Amino acid sequence: MPYRLSVRDIAFFERPVSFARPFRFGAVTINATPQAFVRVEIEVEGKGTATGASAELLVPKWFDKRPHLAPDETVEALRRSLTIARELYLGRKGFETAFGLHAACIDAQVEACAREDIPPLAAAYGPAEIDKAILDALLRCVGVNFFDGMAGNISGIDARLSRDLNDEEIAGFLAGRQRLERVAIRHTVGLDDRIEGEGGVADAKETAGARYFKLKLNGDPAHDADRLTGIGKELATLPHDYRVSLDANEQYADLTVLGALVERLDRDSALKPIAAKLLYLEQPMPRDVTRQSPLGALAGRNFIIDEADDGYDAFPVARALGYRGISSKSCKGIYKSIVNATRAAKWSAKGEKYFITGEDLTCQAGLGVQQDLALGALIGVTHAERNGHHYVDGFAETPAGEAEAFLSAHPDLYARDGNKIRLAIHDGDLLTGSLTAPGFATSVHPDWSTLSPLARPTTQVLQEQIV
Repeated sequence: MPYRLSVRDIAFFERPVSFARPFRFGAVTINATPQAFVRVEIEVEGKGTATGASAELLVPKWFDKRPHLAPDETVEALRRSLTIARELYLGRKGFETAFGLHAACIDAQVEACAREDIPPLAAAYGPAEIDKAILDALLRCVGVNFFDGMAGNISGIDARLSRDLNDEEIAGFLAGRQRLERVAIRHTVGLDDRIEGEGGVADAKETAGARYFKLKLNGDPAHDADRLTGIGKELATLPHDYRVSLDANEQYADLTVLGALVERLDRDSALKPIAAKLLYLEQPMPRDVTRQSPLGALAGRNFIIDEADDGYDAFPVARALGYRGISSKSCKGIYKSIVNATRAAKWSAKGEKYFITGEDLTCQAGLGVQQDLALGALIGVTHAERNGHHYVDGFAETPAGEAEAFLSAHPDLYARDGNKIRLAIHDGDLLTGSLTAPGFATSVHPDWSTLSPLARPTTQVLQEQIV
């Protein structure tokens, strides 16, 4: 039986995160942005009270790419998403399951955000972060780790938000999950990242021995083909096999332009080192164009949606358009990821291939990367984009004592490198053993005294390029 709970308090904090190098994706380049932290206090019916936590970057121009908005405005929308969700969650009275609380608030959240011109993807950010912290508190209160708790459906996830499934299918999927002991990293190659030589895509010191690579596209087929040709030459020199995914971050205007890229992949021999190793193409077109554009013959290349995943109906809609997969990101909602993984398993059992992938919006060392990694290890994501280790210098501005606490509690996930503590990557993999402590994948909470209250935007943007 799932536990019932009531939320007593929700508090928000933030801390600046400086990037070790500029990260260019889609239409924006950033070199710093705040990380939001959530702390909740709950009462579990018949069990007592507990505190839980979560963390996620406030990333500009991803949740909302509309060109008329300044990057800082999109960060402020995420802060509003959090504060709107807080009022809704605290407004619920009595005890209910963790998922029941989410389900009771999500529609009102989307509607309230829409009144402030905040789109559904950004609207989901607030509940996503609060839900993670609530789950952490629930698991801590009853002394259960994330994997065992979810196998028993401790949150009470049901099919009320996904009518194409039934309750038994979701519970059965969870009951059959076994933690992946290792999850391979997929190394991000941003649009401004070095390709050749020292620091390039074949430099093991730079890529931490990754066997999977995520290559960003800018939406120009000729430019992207030339760049992929150069990347392919470098990857072909690796002493081990590799696989790649391509991510356009909504930059391909329509099916015609996208078709030109796919034709190059199918016919250009210079692109063979990429095309032959290609797993899937991620979110090529803008989210609004996506829903109006069946892929047709292009679907043979395995496309997935990411930014178009703005609601519980997104995966079934995308499937009808020819998409085979969908991304899992804890910043979009842990419950939606589990529902979509259930769908992929159900649909694949009928003979066609459907899948869920692990993508990263620069999950940082500590709560962010651990909770997202645990989610992927639960639902069967064998390799996941992990770009926090690449774009951020270890724990960045995290106080030394807090970083030391994470290293001590999770020695399989972090390692000392001189005077820095960094993500520990073992032959291209992350280990999940220490994520089995009671709570949501962490034995440690932030040092709350070192955090600032949720504040006005402080995002630093080097340049904005509308492509």
